[in-house]
Amino acid sequence: MALETIAFALGALTASGGTVGYVKTGSVPSVIAGLTVGILYGLGGYRLQSRQPFGIELALLASVVLGGASIPRALRSGKPVPTVLSFISIFGLLTFGNAFRKTL
Repeated sequence: MALETIAFALGALTASGGTVGYVKTGSVPSVIAGLTVGILYGLGGYRLQSRQPFGIELALLASVVLGGASIPRALRSGKPVPTVLSFISIFGLLTFGNAFRKTL
């Protein structure tokens, strides 16, 4: 699967998840975080698709931000939402981290 497709899918997943979190609980931080990470993934995917520089780096940054916010919460609480977000971030870290490493 192409890197830009993965970035767009992760962006849509995180943005829609943040929106659903807001609709269900009224959590403003959920919608802000979800949309911010989704935009980073989307921008990374767009730059990858357009063959512009820093596409992989933006998608990797989105994974780092998502992991930094969700992994500690998942370890502390064990709740399903932060755990799923942690797995998404780890998948992004592995995917875009390996792609970044290959560019060096």
